[in-house]
Amino acid sequence: MASRRGRVLAAVMTAVGVTAAGVACEQSPRALEPTTINGTTTGSAATTTTPTTPTTSAPAPRDFPYQPLWPFADADAAAAWQESYRSGGHQPWHLDAEATTIAFTTDHLGFTEIDQVLASDVRDDEAWVTVGYAVEQSKPGTAAVVHLARIGAGQNAPWEVVGTRDTTLTLTQPRYGTTVSSPVTVGGQVTGVDESIRVQVIGPSGGLGDSCCLAAGGEDTPWSTTVTYQGATGDALTIVASTGGHVTEVERFAITGVRPAA
Repeated sequence: MASRRGRVLAAVMTAVGVTAAGVACEQSPRALEPTTINGTTTGSAATTTTPTTPTTSAPAPRDFPYQPLWPFADADAAAAWQESYRSGGHQPWHLDAEATTIAFTTDHLGFTEIDQVLASDVRDDEAWVTVGYAVEQSKPGTAAVVHLARIGAGQNAPWEVVGTRDTTLTLTQPRYGTTVSSPVTVGGQVTGVDESIRVQVIGPSGGLGDSCCLAAGGEDTPWSTTVTYQGATGDALTIVASTGGHVTEVERFAITGVRPAA
């Protein structure tokens, strides 16, 4: 685990301060399938990805069946990064699902405690990366299973965060890929004791609004709150629900992707 964590953190350190979404273009609406985000069953075999050798020709972006969340706004933005990688090897961490996930949790979400990869299941163009946090004198705690998919075309198609596979903390409202406006009602179910649920709306450049904190607990207990946000730009928003406070500030989280109303 130590060597894996060191490799992942080294890759993330290379990426600090760099935002790939800066080359984004507008994305037209497309059909989405939310059921592939939650409840997906994965196998026991775990693999990791490694950067591949740049090629000489630029592939055309392929259709992307999910709501792109981070780090690319759409397949065109991913293709622009592929060009820069082929020409100069820039930001190779985009080809590593684990490094992309840790950069997403620590940088984009701001969950600096969620800095460990606990498991990784990579299957062709999709990956499920389990992330967690350190617990003193105990095994690390599991925070979430992040779902990623390759966006774009060609052997150098980078990884994109598209959702989470949820269990004891779920986020089911609003539905994945739907269009929302402020204020937005957010809800799901939670299992736990003395939970404190915080909900944030995050855009490509950072937080746009949050609601903190909703007391909750029980067994598969419904929860719901309303979040007001402003300044939404682009074609995607990430809504994240998190809870913690027993061991560290954030111990579990779930995300969904939506589109801001025009």
